[in-house]
Amino acid sequence: MARKHHKPEEIVAKLQQVEVLVGQGKPVAEGVRAIGVTEATYYRWRAEYGGLKLDQVRRLKVLEQENGHLRRAVCMPKAGLLQASRTRARPTASRATWDQRQETPELRTTALARKVRSTAIPARPAAPYQG
Repeated sequence: MARKHHKPEEIVAKLQQVEVLVGQGKPVAEGVRAIGVTEATYYRWRAEYGGLKLDQVRRLKVLEQENGHLRRAVCMPKAGLLQASRTRARPTASRATWDQRQETPELRTTALARKVRSTAIPARPAAPYQG
C-alpha cells in the first residue's frame, strides 16, 4: 500500500475535524478513524501542529526550508566543495604497497606464506609413552 504524504495544510484541517468530532462527544479513536490515520500519527501531528492556524503553518514550512538551506550552506561551504571537486584522491601507502606486491611475485608469495603460517593450526604434541 502506498504511503500518503500529507501537506501541512491538510494536517491542520484534519486536526480540526477531530477536534469538532471530540467536541460533539465522540471518542478520539473514532475521530482519528474518520480522518483515516492511526492514533500515533494523530498525536504526533497534534504535538507538531496543534493550535496552529493555516497561515502559521505556511510560515513554519517556509522557515523550515530556509533553515535547511542555511544548514547546508554552513556545513558545506562552496569553497570547500570546489576544492574537494578539483583534487584527485591519491592511493594511500598501503595501496601502493599492495600494488608493488602484485608486481613482484616473490613479495606476493612471501606475504602469502606468512599469512598461511600465521593461521595454520598447531600440530598436537605426541602422547607420552605409557609403558
